[in-house]
Amino acid sequence: QTQVVESGGGLVQPGGSLRLSCVVSGNIFSPFDLAWYRQVPGKQRELVAKITQNGYRTYSDSVKGRFTISRDNSKASLYLEMTSLNPEDTAVYYCNANCDPYGSIWCGDFWGQGIQVTVDS
Repeated sequence: QTQVVESGGGLVQPGGSLRLSCVVSGNIFSPFDLAWYRQVPGKQRELVAKITQNGYRTYSDSVKGRFTISRDNSKASLYLEMTSLNPEDTAVYYCNANCDPYGSIWCGDFWGQGIQVTVDS
């Protein structure tokens, strides 16, 4: 089974930076499209950034220019570099690994447990 584990969250001051990491352990990694989502209590989970298996990146408008998503296939890891953080970025951040189950028996939709990011002075 594929497991997804986030790390790197915590408290940071407004204007500061933080790096989130995600390790995807299992039988595959390269075929996954990878993404970071975030969720505030009482709100829907929203897509923050996505990087496909081919390295194509997309970002939500709210983080574009401030966040950078990247992946390292050799380490089966996903990263999110966050800069110029503001209190509105405070949320639980989730790592997601997804690929079409029709493309591989190992594919599916997998989620981490979430990690708290708090931006506050």
